[in-house]
Amino acid sequence: DVSQVLYGRRRTLVVRLSDGTGAMVLRFFHFNRAQQNRFSRGRNIRCFGEVRRGPHSLEMIHPETQVLNADAPVAMEERLTPIYPTTEGLHQARLRKLIDQCVALLERTTDTIPDFIPRRIRDQLTLPSLEYALSYLHRPPQDAPVNELLNGTHPAQRRLAFEELLAHQLSLKQLRKQTRTYAAPRLPPPAALRRRFLDGLGFSLTGAQARVVAEIDADLSKPNPMLRLLQGDVGSGKTAVAAAAALNALANEFQVAIMTPTELLADQHRRNFERWYGALGIPVLLLTGRLTQKQRKIVIAQIAEGQPCLVVGTHALFQNDVAYPKLGLVVVDEQHRFGVHQRLALWDKGVDGALRAHQLIMTATPIPRTLAMTAYADLDVSVLDELPPDRKPTRTVVIPDSRRDEVVQRIAQARASDRQTYWVCPLIDESDLFEAQAATDTLTYLSEALPELRIGLVHGRLPDKDKTAVMQAFAEHQLDLLVATTVIEVGVDVPNASLMVIENAERLGLSQLHQLRGRVGRGGTTADCILLYKTPLSDTAKLRLQAIRETNDGFIIAERDLSLRGPGEVLGTKQTGSSEYRIADLSRDHALLPLVQRTADELLRSEPAVVDRIIERWLMDRIEYGNV
Repeated sequence: DVSQVLYGRRRTLVVRLSDGTGAMVLRFFHFNRAQQNRFSRGRNIRCFGEVRRGPHSLEMIHPETQVLNADAPVAMEERLTPIYPTTEGLHQARLRKLIDQCVALLERTTDTIPDFIPRRIRDQLTLPSLEYALSYLHRPPQDAPVNELLNGTHPAQRRLAFEELLAHQLSLKQLRKQTRTYAAPRLPPPAALRRRFLDGLGFSLTGAQARVVAEIDADLSKPNPMLRLLQGDVGSGKTAVAAAAALNALANEFQVAIMTPTELLADQHRRNFERWYGALGIPVLLLTGRLTQKQRKIVIAQIAEGQPCLVVGTHALFQNDVAYPKLGLVVVDEQHRFGVHQRLALWDKGVDGALRAHQLIMTATPIPRTLAMTAYADLDVSVLDELPPDRKPTRTVVIPDSRRDEVVQRIAQARASDRQTYWVCPLIDESDLFEAQAATDTLTYLSEALPELRIGLVHGRLPDKDKTAVMQAFAEHQLDLLVATTVIEVGVDVPNASLMVIENAERLGLSQLHQLRGRVGRGGTTADCILLYKTPLSDTAKLRLQAIRETNDGFIIAERDLSLRGPGEVLGTKQTGSSEYRIADLSRDHALLPLVQRTADELLRSEPAVVDRIIERWLMDRIEYGNV
């Protein structure tokens, strides 16, 4: 119909098409004069691209286009046109042609692609053959169910996702088996030292803590490395369990390394361990990027001596110049925040290379059982399902943002009771800059509304030393109110903080809301959490806010989060972009997981010859990925 260049925030070529039955708009942001001239009025154009709903009609952004001969009949393609991810120097048309040639060659030859999943298992699970799945997806017929293909739920896509999930599951199970063949130091529990430690704690272990310590003791007493995941709700006492376990290594003349994702958390652990171990004469070292060169050299030299010590730190723990002559136990805190290779680097430090260190992985994000069996199939799992008796449930209320002034008054009341408050501004835009600005604006608003309060600000764009200084000031009650982004999700314990305000709460997942809420109520008094939301709320957001209001149980919340937001959120892979899958999507394909687990066990039992071939097909460049 017409094409024209529009000048707004950016120069745009807009082309309006119609075929007598409807109209569509094409938009091009990068174009030249020749491209503009292609779209003269009256020409027949064929377009390939993703259709979306625009402000006034359906539209495509930067589609592929083909000018048709006006005198020749317009023949429809025999198949739907696949769209591939492209890379520099290999454009869509070229890639499509190469893949089409491969599929055509496959169809002409008698050699088929080996299908390592036995026919009887495929039939049981109604999975098509691998050859059919590949051919169908690269050459979908005209009448293919487009919605299924776009959603990734077509049987051919399900077949590929299933095999990829199976490869990961098999690799983890093989890793578990392989781990049992490694040697590790026997670290039996030191009865007398353990009693002195427990007597000096200032509190008694819960039944769940005592049970988990016994499970860890049993592992550490064996000549093979422990690989154990410790799950616990917020405030369930995982650090005390780790401290009890560390004594096994220290009493047997070995070293312990505790890795945390942030310097704030490392510093908190250092203070806790110094308090608990001070009377026992056990040295506690801190190794983070914040140390000066001189301080760092001193700590590294102490570690290199090989004397029993506990080292707390961040990724600085596993840099090449840090040598552990007698590393007996590695504790990884908040595991989903570390990449696999970081965990590998620390574990591989070992004990003189001959022995592997035992490893305890801790997470405060409870993981539903089915998901844990899939994502951590190489680990034994311990669960702290009991909170200390002095930990009172946090009262949670959900109110619209329009009542913000009432919340400000609630903060003033907390200050009058000599209590401290967090005000959390979640990520609103996918940019640290916007997040920092939102927090800064909130600081200005609260400073004007509450001029008598001492208010601090911490966000992701602050240098680490400044973050630490602000958090330390809050912990020492030099501040009454801390305005923060979600960087405090893993932060220091502030027992005097009894009020948490989270704005834009509808934008956060259940598990993240629960983690943030867990920052308050650590001093034995009842705490409050206020969730502010902006209207209108989506149905999912309503369910999420209702769930967080109704329960303080992290395991119930994890199950709800799994159903509402999917496994990528529960495991932390979606936020960090650390998903290991090329085809599979845990949020979409998690219903396959029980079938994958069952099939993996069956193949290991009855078809061991195909196990390595499935792993190599999908993971040959990442065979060690699951070694956590």
